[in-house]
Amino acid sequence: MNQLIAPYGGTLVNLIDPAGSEALKREALGLPSLDLDWRQQCELEMLMSGAYSPLAGFMTRAQCVQVATGMKLDDGTFWPLPVTLGSRQKIAAELKPGDRVALRDGEGFMLAVLTVSDAWQDGDSWHLGGRVEGASLPPHPDFASLRATPAELRALFARRGWRRVIAWQAHHPMHRAQFEFCLKSAIENEANLLLHPQVGGDITDAPGYFGLVRSFLAIRERFPAATTQLSLLPAPPREASACALLLRAIVARNYGCSLLIAGGEHQAGGSCRRGEDLAPPHADLPVAELAGKIGVRLIAYPRMVYVEDRAEHLPESEAPANARLLTLSGEEFQRRMRAGLKIPDWFSFPEVLAELHRQSPPRERQGFTVFFTGLSGSGKSTLARALTARLMEMGGRSVTLLDGDIVRRHLSSELGFSKAHRDINVRRIGFVAAEITKNRGIAICAPIAPYRQTRRDVRAMIEAAGGFIEIHVSTPIETCESRDRKGLYAKARAGLIPEFTGVSDPYEVPEKPELAIDTTHLGIDEAVQQVLLKLEHEGYLR
Repeated sequence: MNQLIAPYGGTLVNLIDPAGSEALKREALGLPSLDLDWRQQCELEMLMSGAYSPLAGFMTRAQCVQVATGMKLDDGTFWPLPVTLGSRQKIAAELKPGDRVALRDGEGFMLAVLTVSDAWQDGDSWHLGGRVEGASLPPHPDFASLRATPAELRALFARRGWRRVIAWQAHHPMHRAQFEFCLKSAIENEANLLLHPQVGGDITDAPGYFGLVRSFLAIRERFPAATTQLSLLPAPPREASACALLLRAIVARNYGCSLLIAGGEHQAGGSCRRGEDLAPPHADLPVAELAGKIGVRLIAYPRMVYVEDRAEHLPESEAPANARLLTLSGEEFQRRMRAGLKIPDWFSFPEVLAELHRQSPPRERQGFTVFFTGLSGSGKSTLARALTARLMEMGGRSVTLLDGDIVRRHLSSELGFSKAHRDINVRRIGFVAAEITKNRGIAICAPIAPYRQTRRDVRAMIEAAGGFIEIHVSTPIETCESRDRKGLYAKARAGLIPEFTGVSDPYEVPEKPELAIDTTHLGIDEAVQQVLLKLEHEGYLR
């Protein structure tokens, strides 16, 4: 091969015309707008940059059916997966063929104009198909020097004299086995190597994102500088499948790569976890054959083992007989990372582990939220204040008390006590607690939080950032009423306070709290000690 592989379909698509972008932005001021979430922005960026060449827009309903049933575009070109624009916004339901709509990011920045050629409903979403005219790629404030379009990477490869390039499109950090296999594959195929980690996603909701990129920055120094390039791939995450792998092969070709290391993506019934699992006759698609039609050769990533006697990683099938073989599963690796236990030197590089530890420290250095929930008068606030004091006495991390009354006063003063307003109040508490937790602080929350679904949503929000300990203060309502210093229960039973939890509005008991405490016959110090022991048992305190 004396030149780079041509783009898929023969021509690299570029949907952004710099000469016309200003006119497009002016036109967009008078057009209806769709705000795109981060996943939609990723798909749009892949379209506009040419990573999805030869596509020039989002597919119509007929084109989606054609791809789903026959895996081909209108001109017969093979294509494995539909690329669509879905929206639940009201404006999407009002659009009709011929309409033009501005596509914007969450802050209103204009990215492109879509000329609608088809609009159809699927469940509670509307899908739009049509031609895209780009104004600008989505802005990325992070790692700007590591971002390159297919055209930019191709130009770089040409300047460096690269003719054969092998792609490693990673979802996860690279450890020693992957490093050795990529290096060996590049050498054996006389190819240059493109490290292309997939980073399409919302960076504010992806705690591992920065650690992933920094881990690649660290390991890049171990590869030969003259034959290795690191660049970020803005592809959105997709469910692992043979079709998703084939779409990645198309993307690799459009970026100038004629070889793609395949491994860890294809799963059929849970048995296909490595690239070498793609070949068996029971596979749902002839993946290697179809990749050949795309023009990209797949290199199967095998089951790798560490051969201790030879101090190197080898495919399991090539390991010497009777040799001592060492492996470390992904689950065991994550367990050791969470517990702060040693990772064997043969498994990873110290600089990679250092970056991952920075992003996901052991539990005793992670942020966490203690979320008390219970009836008014159950003792939540008293317990929360006492726990806050004890944790501050211990020192080491910032502790923030988000008591229900405090939040009402400073964050939700405009809210009433209807079901909808109470729900908003608890979600606000959850958001603030998640931010505190993400920044490795401790949040102590003590709202009534009577509704299960709201508590589930708050848990999911916070667990994405760190630890979450739900404590049901299960003091019975009779005890709560006997402690009612403000006379709220009496007013509620007299009908003077509508929608009062436990009287005229239900309290939905937590399903599986980490701890339940009845303060009827339990002193505050004893109750706080139970919480501290639970935190210690879960690994958050040492």
